[in-house]
Amino acid sequence: MPTTRYSKYEATLDDLDMSELMKMIQDRLMESGYQRNPWDPDPNYQQSMQDLYDAIAEALINNELVSDEMIEGAMEAENWMDSKLGEAVKELAQRLEREGYLKPQDGEERDPNSPGQGGQGPDRDPGQAKFELTNKAIDFLGYRTLRDVLGGAGKSSIGAHETKFQTTGVEASAESKPYEFGDTINMDVAATFQNAAKHGLNDDGTFDLEYGDLEVMQTEYNSSAATVVLLDCSHSMILYGEDRFTPAKQVALALAHLIQTQYRGDTIQFALFHNSAEELPLAKLAQAQVGPYHTNTAEGLRLAQKMLKRQNKDMKQIVMITDGKPSAITLPNGRVYKNAYGLDPMVLGETLREVGNCRRQGIQINTFMLARDPELIAFVQRVSAMTQGKAYFTTPHTIGRYVLQDFQSRRTKMVN
Repeated sequence: MPTTRYSKYEATLDDLDMSELMKMIQDRLMESGYQRNPWDPDPNYQQSMQDLYDAIAEALINNELVSDEMIEGAMEAENWMDSKLGEAVKELAQRLEREGYLKPQDGEERDPNSPGQGGQGPDRDPGQAKFELTNKAIDFLGYRTLRDVLGGAGKSSIGAHETKFQTTGVEASAESKPYEFGDTINMDVAATFQNAAKHGLNDDGTFDLEYGDLEVMQTEYNSSAATVVLLDCSHSMILYGEDRFTPAKQVALALAHLIQTQYRGDTIQFALFHNSAEELPLAKLAQAQVGPYHTNTAEGLRLAQKMLKRQNKDMKQIVMITDGKPSAITLPNGRVYKNAYGLDPMVLGETLREVGNCRRQGIQINTFMLARDPELIAFVQRVSAMTQGKAYFTTPHTIGRYVLQDFQSRRTKMVN
């Protein structure tokens, strides 16, 4: 009688899901300069294919997904990329490209199904070839951070910030009200007929329905919000023994994912501020770098106001993530005045003027501070008081919880 032998199934790298690999290398993909040289940051640095290969190899080794023989072979090889480990890493990079997580940035479109080295031509130096994260990768990184920080919290009605106001609609959640021009015709039939019956019956047993008798059902008024996230990318964000900028970017991506999936009527935009300030597309956020910059908070606030003016929303807010005192301003002639010690009277005055402009426009500033200098605390509290915003003094490890939970809890209060 024939017999069948069963053995334990041993997974291989071919079985590795690319979303799991992205999870393993996400910190390396978003690295902001701290791991290279925090004393001399390069704001224009772009990760190369070799950086990607190194990140994948490190993830495979740390998660014990390759054999000791492969590791030894790589260590003994003149160039580890020519070893079996290197071949496996390049194949995984190709799979990331084929599945839409990254694309080469060499000015040439390549068929991801064709032979190659993960977006690198056969004659290209992997240390020179660059790559970009796709929208799929950006969305994945935001989702991962959101899930890690909030877990099962944050479930709310899609695309709506609840407010204290009532409006008319299809789903009733409160008592009815007299009809006003422009209301949704969701008639409260019983209340309307009761009003009409108060006039008395006609001789034929009917009654007349007048305009003032009409009653409509009320529902909650759901408002929309426009948010600008201001990220400080000055030198101090990686200078003092910890990387503060990478967690800030992760939180910004998670906030973008939260708004895009649960608050569809909202908008979110991003800007960096340093010696000056510039708007940053979401697609470029993950790979943004810290530079050898001062902190021009006033210019950041000025840019955020311009961005919010383009948004026709009921609620407008600035989420500012920073770790330093304002230390620079842009003078009328365009020159940047700097004082590295911070809280220079001229710098402070210009910054508070922009805070006052935000207040006059009904823009709330919520500040998430990654430092606890006493003078800085006093400055941030003043900013918060002027715009009726909030100030949170937190750490790179807990900033995600504060930012995301603050955004969700304030959806019942963010009414100008």
